[in-house]
Amino acid sequence: MLDATLVAPASIGRAAGAGRTAAVPLCKGDGMKFGAVLPTCEIGDDPGAVRDWAQAAESLGYAHIVAYDHVLGAEHAGRDPKLWGPYTEHDAFHEPFVTFGFLAGVTSTIELETAVIILPQRQTALVAKQAAEVDVLSGGRLRLGVGTGWNHVEYESLGVDWVSRGKIFDDQIELLRALWTNDVVDHASDHHRIDRAGIKPRPARSIPIWFGGFSTVAMRRAARIGDGFTFASAGRKTIEQVEQLRAALSAEGRDPATFPVELTIPYGLGEDKWVSLSTEARDAAISHLGVNTMSTTSEWSGTPAPNLTSPAEHIAALETFITTVGAAKEGGER
Repeated sequence: MLDATLVAPASIGRAAGAGRTAAVPLCKGDGMKFGAVLPTCEIGDDPGAVRDWAQAAESLGYAHIVAYDHVLGAEHAGRDPKLWGPYTEHDAFHEPFVTFGFLAGVTSTIELETAVIILPQRQTALVAKQAAEVDVLSGGRLRLGVGTGWNHVEYESLGVDWVSRGKIFDDQIELLRALWTNDVVDHASDHHRIDRAGIKPRPARSIPIWFGGFSTVAMRRAARIGDGFTFASAGRKTIEQVEQLRAALSAEGRDPATFPVELTIPYGLGEDKWVSLSTEARDAAISHLGVNTMSTTSEWSGTPAPNLTSPAEHIAALETFITTVGAAKEGGER
């Protein structure tokens, strides 16, 4: 079995003040943590299949599982503004917090990452409670990736103003950390009011909050208040975005070398591309690298579709990927 946990956790403990997790220097290109994207749109509804997939990822040495989030899928036709994202009413999404509560009980070491929870459309205190519960039940294995999303139909359906999402989002980050680190919170803002109340149980730490996306706004926000950043792609253009992110971190007075970054490789690109992209990522001192075995977004993203048709094929793909990339790394070090 290949061990994908090749670097120490990027952030451990609590930082003073803002509640960000304390910075720990990352390895300079000598290793990455490999992650497996849960094939939520394709794995089906059998809980045994979801369990088997997660246990296989853990036994193969993957360091983390990545779960995507949509509460609702919407028809795209006749929308103004246009829905530009890849998912529709036909795509299934296992709810990340419920799924991770289940996986916490059937795995033991693998980290559980959301990438991303569409945060502004959810009630902040409820997210704090759900995330805390997952972290408690998993023994501190949750990494909370958050973003603002692209589906305004979801926002409307959940009773949240689409236009206000950015301001709501900024307020939520502060409030989540306050709820995780204080017995009682008294918070008043334009979008939230908590009158001397708190959650219990609380996590033993301030859960790491990572940001996701590709926009300049998202990267600047992450540089200001985030614990890490996840990109849904890999390659030279993505590395250029990483450099933009690192410049923003420097502008905020933060050390880019201590800020973890995750890239994602589509499985359908094939073995040669996996090796070249993972090498590029390692050379750029990327701390985390995920693989997405789904075909759901292939046409939208312009990448080859893996066309995997069963949970067993998705598990086999995880083994092929980590074996190939791990062997290429070992060969490069000789």
